[in-house]
Amino acid sequence: MEPVRNILRHKEASVKYYEAEATKIDYEKKVVYINDDSEIKGDTSSTEVPFDMLVVGVGAENATFGIPGVREHSCFLKEVGDAQAIRKRIMDCVETASFKDQSPEERKRLLHMVVVGGGPTGVEFAGELQDFFEQDLRKWVPDIIDDFHVTLVEALPNVLPMFSKQLIDYTESTFKEESITIRTKTMVKKVTDKTIEAEYTKPDGTKELETLPYGLLVWATGNALRPVVKDLMSQIPAQKDSRRGLAVNEYLVVNGTENIWAVGDCAIANYAPTAQVASQEGAFLARLFNSMAKTDTINTELSLLSEQQAKVSGDDRTAVFDSMKALQRQLRRVKQIGPFEYSHQGSLAYIGSEKAVADVSWLSGNFASGGTMTYLFWRSAYLSMCFSTRNRILVCVDWLKAKLFGRDVSRE
Repeated sequence: MEPVRNILRHKEASVKYYEAEATKIDYEKKVVYINDDSEIKGDTSSTEVPFDMLVVGVGAENATFGIPGVREHSCFLKEVGDAQAIRKRIMDCVETASFKDQSPEERKRLLHMVVVGGGPTGVEFAGELQDFFEQDLRKWVPDIIDDFHVTLVEALPNVLPMFSKQLIDYTESTFKEESITIRTKTMVKKVTDKTIEAEYTKPDGTKELETLPYGLLVWATGNALRPVVKDLMSQIPAQKDSRRGLAVNEYLVVNGTENIWAVGDCAIANYAPTAQVASQEGAFLARLFNSMAKTDTINTELSLLSEQQAKVSGDDRTAVFDSMKALQRQLRRVKQIGPFEYSHQGSLAYIGSEKAVADVSWLSGNFASGGTMTYLFWRSAYLSMCFSTRNRILVCVDWLKAKLFGRDVSRE
């Protein structure tokens, strides 16, 4: 991870950073209300931040689709705390399953790891979890070898629907080799503390209810609006028909406003809710704001030169006029920034056993590949996305440590 303050200290611009939760945005008053959610509280733990222009990039929260028990009994994959909770849950399940005189049925339940969601997040987690078992857990806790099992549940007919059929088949065959069970056309209906009730659609179209005992349930499907976004949408009449997020125009301005922009999963810009889209949206806004700042600066200079031109004559007046013409040309260039256009660079997913799949844009088409070489490409691609050299070095060191000494199997 990269601390936000470590990034900001290298920026030339003046940036004020608050570690806080935005609880409400008042569109009319142009104020953001924030709370200090840290364990240490000062005399002030809530305040307000006024704004002239606002960028909303709060992402989304997990969608449970109203299914009973999901929020109470599932682990999610959104925040750092979620990853820590999953790690603790895995080790708790392993140690409890290894407890003396534990029944065989209970051991199988505790060591059954279920992942719901067949998109890249769910597929990558299932692959990594199986790697964790094969490369580390079976060495540390050999008693669980026969009972540890990973199941991936997906409501659609296949996993990774955004990938080509060739790569979908390759992923499914790789999972079969890794002993990961894929249950497609299976919809979760209810979750209890020990079981999942699911509805499976058979090839003939009939439906069958099933009960899946589990020890760990990871919910990796669907996005839902955060409360702060819902509240903001309720204040803007133009957003009344939007259900999935803040509707924005081609410049990412929130419809119905003039000074609020939205990026990432909280915005509806007719693109997939991926990090790749959010990253390009952020870069676009940086260029847009730089252009706006330059426009203001040039307009100020033009205003001053116009006043100066009225006071001078002769050669001085000609020099001022030439300066104004140069600034006007510069202003036209600055204002030429076009609307946001997403450039799809491709899709990548790790599928376990040091293999990955990639659908990469290449010239006028797509290049699809899968295997160990694609895994190396996957690693190098994500390494290049790290914020800093420091971060890249730390990630490489972590990979090396895991390769030489195995993953850390402690709970914390």
